[in-house]
Amino acid sequence: MSDSSRDTAEGAGWGSTRLGEYKRLMPPKVEKISWLNPRTLWAARNGVLASWFGDPTGRTRSRWVAQRAAAGAPADKVIRRADPERFSFMVIGDTGEGDDPQYAVVPGFLRMSQETRFAVVASDVIYPVGSADDYGTKFFGPYQDYPAPIYAIPGNHDWYEDLGAFMRVFCDDAPPLDPEPAPSPLTRAWLRSVLWHRPHANDGQHLDEARRLRAETTQQAVQPGPYWAVDSGPLRIIGIDTGLLGSLDAEQGAWLREVSRGPRPKILITGSPLYVDGEHHPCAIEGGGTVDDIVRDPEHHYVAAIGGDIHNYQRYPVDVDGRTIQYVVSGGGGAFMHATHTIPHVSVANVTEKDFRCYPLRGDSLAFYSRLYGRRLHLRRFFTLTEAEATAVIAERLGIPPTRVPGEAARITFRTRLVASLLGAGGRPDRTSRFRLPVRKIYTQLFSPSSATYSPPFFKCFLRLDVTPEAVRLRCFAATGNLAQEIDPPVEDEVTIPLTRS
Repeated sequence: MSDSSRDTAEGAGWGSTRLGEYKRLMPPKVEKISWLNPRTLWAARNGVLASWFGDPTGRTRSRWVAQRAAAGAPADKVIRRADPERFSFMVIGDTGEGDDPQYAVVPGFLRMSQETRFAVVASDVIYPVGSADDYGTKFFGPYQDYPAPIYAIPGNHDWYEDLGAFMRVFCDDAPPLDPEPAPSPLTRAWLRSVLWHRPHANDGQHLDEARRLRAETTQQAVQPGPYWAVDSGPLRIIGIDTGLLGSLDAEQGAWLREVSRGPRPKILITGSPLYVDGEHHPCAIEGGGTVDDIVRDPEHHYVAAIGGDIHNYQRYPVDVDGRTIQYVVSGGGGAFMHATHTIPHVSVANVTEKDFRCYPLRGDSLAFYSRLYGRRLHLRRFFTLTEAEATAVIAERLGIPPTRVPGEAARITFRTRLVASLLGAGGRPDRTSRFRLPVRKIYTQLFSPSSATYSPPFFKCFLRLDVTPEAVRLRCFAATGNLAQEIDPPVEDEVTIPLTRS
């Protein structure tokens, strides 16, 4: 097994290494998404409109579900598979930017997914707005050689065109919804409707051609809707759709309560992580209650909750009345990287730094972003930190030992501390906080995609889960874009989750 980022800097992808062979998988022309482009920002406006004028996705989702039910989808939305008691499946989140970081994941994903029964895409299948004609280069092309079915839950980007393309691809070529009656003039709903982004009339004209890339019978999967459950071996896997704003409508909430009942062990797949960046986000359900209330209920027998949306890996083993539920963030499947170095000293739900895991390591994240800012501001000599310097200053700011001991002791200088502070390392406010550069929120909304590095290391990841009647073995594998990690993807985290049935 190759070194991981926890072992050596080379295992993290730093240093003089050979580029992987992923580029041979890429189409000749690749779109590089820029959120600084006014056209992209305007096309992706529906999330903002929903927060200003009311979120219509719950009603739209109900119409999609009703359409699928009328077409014969199972009323309980459960996919019952004939998998053995011992089987494996993959989870990969936030995949579809269609550029180097997404394709760099593919060789390792294909290598480590051998003999798995299916895969799940956890959130944001297609960027920037979920258009049907983007599926060729951002879904069917990258995963054409994965021989098993792929299920998916939509992310907010898939909802930017009212989920039409997602439903066509994953839900038996669902036809467009009939237009709704126009809202009363001069109301908030009317203003939202006037400004709402909708797909182009000719969107999807290349979709049939793209489907041929995954046309084998063994690759086909039909979902009962944007949310679903899969019964496979001893496990029930439940996928929920958190829409544009990260919440559940009342109808889906009622279904989730119903499908969560019973002694069968369960894993939740969600587009909105319940624990992330050292904070608890229980995910509200319209009409009352939260998703995490359902996950924590001992009668429901959840053992893990895996969320996308945030483009890195995190794990929080939370003790709930004497049993451990693994709360995982896994959104590092291809989109630009969200920083981990801004995560403060972890102390949430009795989970401490000793228990917490993340990828990339905070030091690698800080070194990565220091290089991005150095390039963008043309101040490389000032901003750029070596991985050893970044590791050392993170350890100092958080008061923890270095996760990876550098090969040579790194000297922490005034410049090192200043850069770390300007980039929000450790999430700790100090005297320079008023001058802190945008990293977590504004940076990733405006700069990260357009600044995304197209040379390794990328710090992408995916999960493999091996299931037996007794336990689930969850492993997080890294994809850096370097050949060494393509040939032998390193394990960045591993945990065995016991399964108990009443």
